[in-house]
Amino acid sequence: MEEIREDPEDIENPCIPLANSMSEELEGLPPLSNLGCIFRIPEELRRVNEKAYTPQVVSIGPLHHGKEGLKDMEEHKRRYLRYFLDRTKVPLADYVTKIKGREAELRSCYAQTIELSSDEFVRIILVDAAFIIEFLLRFLDPIKRDSNDRIFHKPWLVNSVLPDLLLLENQLPFFVLEDLFAAEEKPSVFDLSCQFCNESTSSYVQRDNSKSSPSLKVDHFVDLIRALNLPTDEEERDNRGSVKTLAVPSMTKLHQAGIKFKKRSNKNLFAMCFKDGILEIPNLMIDDNTELVLRNLIAFEQFRCTEETRHFIDYIILMDSFVNTPNDVDLLVKNGIVETMLGDNSEVSTLINSLGKGVVFERKHFYYAKLTEGLNKYYKKPWNKWKGDLRQKYFHSPWTTVSVIAATLIIILTFIQTLCSSSLCRQTLCSSSQCARH
Repeated sequence: MEEIREDPEDIENPCIPLANSMSEELEGLPPLSNLGCIFRIPEELRRVNEKAYTPQVVSIGPLHHGKEGLKDMEEHKRRYLRYFLDRTKVPLADYVTKIKGREAELRSCYAQTIELSSDEFVRIILVDAAFIIEFLLRFLDPIKRDSNDRIFHKPWLVNSVLPDLLLLENQLPFFVLEDLFAAEEKPSVFDLSCQFCNESTSSYVQRDNSKSSPSLKVDHFVDLIRALNLPTDEEERDNRGSVKTLAVPSMTKLHQAGIKFKKRSNKNLFAMCFKDGILEIPNLMIDDNTELVLRNLIAFEQFRCTEETRHFIDYIILMDSFVNTPNDVDLLVKNGIVETMLGDNSEVSTLINSLGKGVVFERKHFYYAKLTEGLNKYYKKPWNKWKGDLRQKYFHSPWTTVSVIAATLIIILTFIQTLCSSSLCRQTLCSSSQCARH
């Protein structure tokens, strides 16, 4: 951008220096990169639950480095770097050179400009990458834990580190872990990461073992959790479509219309189906970390994924429609679909409803379009509502069913008795009439 030249007649114009300064700022803007995969959470989402996006014990990468409350772990991270160097027998200078060589690519993975010097940036990435690798090895294999390991000898600390490693703002690009992990080591860093994501999220996000292939390219741990749970191409074709509105009845209303609920054996979270009046939904375990994992997956999809691939967003939008009150959660719990470690079902209802706040919903490419269409058609038929109402009022338990059957039999017998009495009465009257004529 060319510098604005001062005209002799505009010597006194105070705007010229400002314009030149702004031109320099615009010229100095870094080029945009499509590699960005690590994002700061926007305030609109963060306000709903600050803790779900913010590390509590350990910072990974530059976004939270040096913040109060996270400094105590810095010594542990440096110790893990020393363990890493002792184990690999590779000079520290070699790793520094390797990170330096990919610094530009690493910086471009962060959606915001990182205002750190080259040396400080490389130091953070190297220390944190070595920490993650050593943590994974110790987490998955107790034999590798030293007798004086300060993290794994404190279970509360391990349980605090785990959720911090699953935060979107607290990620390292996955390729840097692969670069530092020796190719000949078994299991590979990819296999270690898959096992880690499985064990740390298995209670609420199920792993698809068929997708655990080293050929699977992912950005970081959050993306890996998502990638391991994506539906197949066939499932995409069978389910995704366009919807005008997401006016799906709640669980209670669907129940009133006679729809039955069943926990689906398929462990993939997205594998819901509706057939012959039965809605099958995979199991969802809700504990203290469920909200954190789902929120960060949703945030990642909003930033990184196209409208056709936002599966966790579509899932939570649908669940938000199903759940309006604790009574809706009662039905999910009663049928084994939701298992909760929280206080009561009202907390679960509040959690599910809050997950959809601030989330952009794409109507043209909704994953559950066919499912919602089938539910709405069934719900709108008066005959189904009548059957459902009858079933719930009179056949909701064995005793009421027996009572209804008994009452029906009494009515039928009374009706038969009335018919018989009427027939006998007509015969008697007929006989009396004939006698009178004689």
